[in-house]
Amino acid sequence: MLSGSSVSRSLAADQLLERFLTGSPRQRRSLVANVQLRLGELLPLIEDSLDGFDATGEDWACGWLLQLLAAEDPERRDALVERYPSGWLATPSAAGLDYGPLQRHLLLQEYEPADRLTSEALRQLAGLDAVRRGYVYYSEVAAMPSADLEALDRLWLVYSRGRFGFSVQGRLLLSCDGQWERLWPKLGWKANGIWTRYPRSFTWSVEAPEGHLPLVNQLRGVRLMDALLQHPALASRIKIANSATTG
Repeated sequence: MLSGSSVSRSLAADQLLERFLTGSPRQRRSLVANVQLRLGELLPLIEDSLDGFDATGEDWACGWLLQLLAAEDPERRDALVERYPSGWLATPSAAGLDYGPLQRHLLLQEYEPADRLTSEALRQLAGLDAVRRGYVYYSEVAAMPSADLEALDRLWLVYSRGRFGFSVQGRLLLSCDGQWERLWPKLGWKANGIWTRYPRSFTWSVEAPEGHLPLVNQLRGVRLMDALLQHPALASRIKIANSATTG
């Protein structure tokens, strides 16, 4: 079996890394524990593996390996930040926003400040009125640049092993037949009819429920989140994600 645990443990470090990088999503997930177990052997190989990845794509394998490197080796982490000051993942912005700080927080698995920066970015994309009032109206979403919403979604996907992001939330909504009240508990945003208290009751780690992050305030209703998920840029990504899951 390609992803068998006993077979993986018998591989040389470079072979294990190659198997992880070239495997299917399911095979990769089955290898996560073995990669973590042999991280000391793999760390020197991770940086060299970057050249084989598309920085304009959304492969979570690279993001996760970079997170492991950053967490385990401060010197390599600092060298990585110096080498990619705006972050390894390419994040074009039609609005001229710098997503480097957000990417650094995600790289370091600092999900709470990353979530705050995402909310700030959405306000900036909505315009000066949204920045001044401190929140976004649903009617302001349609004019947001597609490139920026795609960049935000890709950032969360790449640095969460594919577990977080707007497209994940949209895919989960489809799995709930479009019923918002079924979605909230699945995301961990509501339990027993009570909204999860911000910020301390949310789970700021990749161990959170799938789709848990980034947060969108639902206390004023579902219109804002609905507008985000209906935006053409995200709707297209949700359709692709759903097809990959159900196909």
